[in-house]
Amino acid sequence: MGRTSYLLMWMGGCVSIGTFTMGSSLVGTLNLIQLLVAISIGCLVIGLGLVLNGAAGYKYGIPFMVQARSSFGFTGTRIPGLVRAVPALVWYGFQSWVGAAAINQVSAVLFGFDNLVLYFIAFQFLQIALSIFGFKGIKWLENVGAIFILAALVYMFVSVLNRYGAEIETNLLSVDGTWGTPFWGATMLFLGIYATMMINVSDYSREHTPGSRPGLLLTIYTAAILPVTVFMGLIGLMVSGATGVVDPIQVFSNAVDNTPLLVITLVFIAFAQVTTNVLNNVVPPTYVLMDIFKVPYRVATVLVGLLAFATFPWLLVREESADGLQIFVQTYSAFLGPIFAVMVVDYYFVRRRALNLIKLYDASGAYRGVNYTALISVGIGIATAFTFSDISFYAGLLPAGLCYYLLMKFWPSSRRFLPAADDAAGTRSGERAERR
Repeated sequence: MGRTSYLLMWMGGCVSIGTFTMGSSLVGTLNLIQLLVAISIGCLVIGLGLVLNGAAGYKYGIPFMVQARSSFGFTGTRIPGLVRAVPALVWYGFQSWVGAAAINQVSAVLFGFDNLVLYFIAFQFLQIALSIFGFKGIKWLENVGAIFILAALVYMFVSVLNRYGAEIETNLLSVDGTWGTPFWGATMLFLGIYATMMINVSDYSREHTPGSRPGLLLTIYTAAILPVTVFMGLIGLMVSGATGVVDPIQVFSNAVDNTPLLVITLVFIAFAQVTTNVLNNVVPPTYVLMDIFKVPYRVATVLVGLLAFATFPWLLVREESADGLQIFVQTYSAFLGPIFAVMVVDYYFVRRRALNLIKLYDASGAYRGVNYTALISVGIGIATAFTFSDISFYAGLLPAGLCYYLLMKFWPSSRRFLPAADDAAGTRSGERAERR
């Protein structure tokens, strides 16, 4: 993918109803200005994280499950792989249910036919069918979808302002809010939605054409993620603050005045779930299944789609579930932050940005088994993150990264995973072969 396609892919893939739900969960905590600043900080951190952890995939053309072998080992990689896959499956099911609910609402309005379970099953199998085309299909789906999605978000944002302007001014602009710990916790909520992608960003960066320097990549990521996150988060806060409604289908339906526009809005919601799921929530668990169980890509995508049924998404869209999703994001962020720190420290400070591709693909070589240094470091980071649960992703970074570096430097058991003197030659030859 070139730069334009890569930007549009990320833009289409980041229109998450979860972002709307996070905005809704902050009613009474932040005002509009504070939410806007919190989202902007979160998106900047996301962009930096994507650049840092995606560098190995971009340079060497390797996916996340291969990149993680240098820090976790061949067998140990299954742990961060599964930690990455579980949130993807939950979001897959949640967003599929929301998309199916939007289609069901269209059906009820236009034809008087209402059967949410039937539409959910059909919608899920549609996404499975789209997913089996791989990145070629994802590229074109995101390119077309991103433009439509951004235009629809602008329209809905204006509609919300026109419909609820007085309530927004009273309930959200005039409140004091806070710039303290809840504010920084809010930045982590919006960061946490994409923290999963910061772990496996190499799955995507490896598909981008060479020639984009880190500064340009940061611009691409920020330009793609920030606008849609701002619109979705602000719409969630504004409408829920004005009406008390947190169900996204009801919220968007209430924001539109006539039937044709209502249908267009609901179709947008359904389409946005497809573009987000096939990129964010299908690829990561698919690659994990391929690596662990050695199944082909298409078989893995079908299995992932079927597993999403088992997440019981209808329980996640209830009125009381907004706070539950907030806790869910905080919980899995406590695991993802330390894993991210270990991978970044390994690539930049232990490997000095030089990987030996031959060893990364040698299951019986130096990286065989488990690197317990990485697991110990992640465990320490997780314990710290749960101590400061409101900012769990941030809290786990430094302890995990520092512990990993020190153990790799001084713990004798880590020596097998350290780059050997002859790695340089293998790195150079491997990189040239990969680029060819």
